[in-house]
Amino acid sequence: MRVTAAGVKTFVLDTNVLLHDPACVERFAEHDVCIPVDVLSELDRFKNEMSERGANAREVHRALMKLFQAGGASVTEGVPTPGGGSVRVVIYDPDQAQRVPGLRQFMRIFPALDKTDHRILACTLWLREKLDGPVVLVSKDLNMQLKARAISIDCEDYLHDKVEPREVANYDIVRIEVTPHELQRYASSGRLAMPAERTRRLVVNEYVLLVAGEKATMPARLGAAGEFVRLHVPECIRLMSGRAIKPMNLGQQCLLDALLSPEITLVTCYGQAGTGKTLLAVAAALHQVLARDYAGLTVSRPIVAMGQTVGFLPGTLQDKMRPWLQPIYDALDLLLRPVDDRQGPARKKNRFTADAPTGVAGVPLTPYDPLIQQGVLEIEALCYIRGRSIPDRFFILDEAQQLTPLEAKTVVTRMSRGSKLALVGDPGQIDNPYVDSRSNGLVYTRQRMRGQSFAAHIPLVKGERSPLAEAGARLL
Repeated sequence: MRVTAAGVKTFVLDTNVLLHDPACVERFAEHDVCIPVDVLSELDRFKNEMSERGANAREVHRALMKLFQAGGASVTEGVPTPGGGSVRVVIYDPDQAQRVPGLRQFMRIFPALDKTDHRILACTLWLREKLDGPVVLVSKDLNMQLKARAISIDCEDYLHDKVEPREVANYDIVRIEVTPHELQRYASSGRLAMPAERTRRLVVNEYVLLVAGEKATMPARLGAAGEFVRLHVPECIRLMSGRAIKPMNLGQQCLLDALLSPEITLVTCYGQAGTGKTLLAVAAALHQVLARDYAGLTVSRPIVAMGQTVGFLPGTLQDKMRPWLQPIYDALDLLLRPVDDRQGPARKKNRFTADAPTGVAGVPLTPYDPLIQQGVLEIEALCYIRGRSIPDRFFILDEAQQLTPLEAKTVVTRMSRGSKLALVGDPGQIDNPYVDSRSNGLVYTRQRMRGQSFAAHIPLVKGERSPLAEAGARLL
């Protein structure tokens, strides 16, 4: 029997935990980490994929090989980890395990041991019988957690990159009570200093609402000098001869200020459907690109399928990407399509008229096609960003809540000098099965970058798309 020190737990890792964070074996401090050999076999199936999952599988193999080579011991005996614990590979033999009473009952419940999940569960039960300390299965698969709890196995989610619940629940901008005199002074001078005890919970570049009474409210941003500064927000943004876009509420004013501020190079934004986060981000970015503040605009979003994957779609690569990136094209079309302020969309430049500009094979050009052809505007899937270095561009990542923390790190580290990154999304709408509202790349980036002089975060709560969309987001 292997003796476990008092207070030390043994954690058994599921495959998805290693794929989620290849360095996770070093995150368990003084505790022991066990990796079933079936997990290594499952990782082997993914290592040749040209995807983030494939890259993570290869990184896991390299990290484990480095640990075991440095430790000098057998992989089944265990080697020390930097935190004082150990990591080892566990070989589960069903023939020997049948002698354990708990496993005989398990095999009656889950007889199909050819399934990797069942073998990992059986390995965890076998370790629990062999060791004298607590044994905990760590998995990000909810079905795996349910199966484990059904047979009384202690099971946990991987918690290292989960943010606190209050980080996600706090969807509104902080309100600070001020006197009418203070608000008047701020309105006239554009600055307002406060004692440290009134701002101790705030960080640099945090947006607040200064409130004096029921109807006197003004947005402000906490500057690097520790005083509130006035927002610099234009009355509206008009791109070429397109539609004028203006902030419809105080939250959108805060977002627009962050997007237009040259000293802020990372903007994160939470907001439910219809709050205007994507449209404002695209409008502010393209406004600055056309003013030559940036060399170009790149807009992207992760490909997370709710049904079929991209490979089943017909056509060229651009044809395959179009359905995933359509919301971005919709925003660009709304912003750039010529508008006659008296008659709505200008009929002379409508795509359906005979005199509309045409491209290849007589297909009418959209208002943003010239920008794409000139390289000023890029609209692409996120899966091609690995290895890139992106200088002097405004980069918008829509639907950022679908990313894992490691994928978010990949995006952030692609930004070179002169670039600005905006991550927008809704933590309440997640289709990726291995992240949730507290462990996705958007909330993780916001939490880790909070307080940096170049970062700002804005929550949006009021929907402006339409009364129907607002009611749907709130009630459905």
